[in-house]
Amino acid sequence: MRTAHRLRRPSRSTRGLALAGVTVALFTSACSMQDAVCGGGEYPVLAVGSAGSACVSDDEEPPKGYARYPEGKVPEHVDDKWYTYWQTRTLDENGRTIEIPEEN
Repeated sequence: MRTAHRLRRPSRSTRGLALAGVTVALFTSACSMQDAVCGGGEYPVLAVGSAGSACVSDDEEPPKGYARYPEGKVPEHVDDKWYTYWQTRTLDENGRTIEIPEEN
C-alpha cells in the first residue's frame, strides 16, 4: 500500500527569512559589483611623469616608465577615492607626488 506524500508550502516565516537573506547578500556584495582597476593576479602601476596607468602581473616588477602606487594610496575600484586622486597626479622620477599639467 502506498502512502501519498503531500508537499508542504513554505511558511510565511520561511519565505521572509529567504527574502531577508537575498537582500543582505545583495547589500553586502555591492562593493564587489564595482569595476576593479585590475583583474585577479594583477596590481595597478602608475606612469612616471605623465598621466596613465597599467596593470602588471603579481609576479612581475613594473615595466620601465611605471612605478607602484605609494603604500596606502592604491586605487582598487574605478572611481574610488584613490582612483579619482590619481587622475590629476602622478609620481616624478624621485617618487614625489606631482600635479599632472593640464593639456591646452
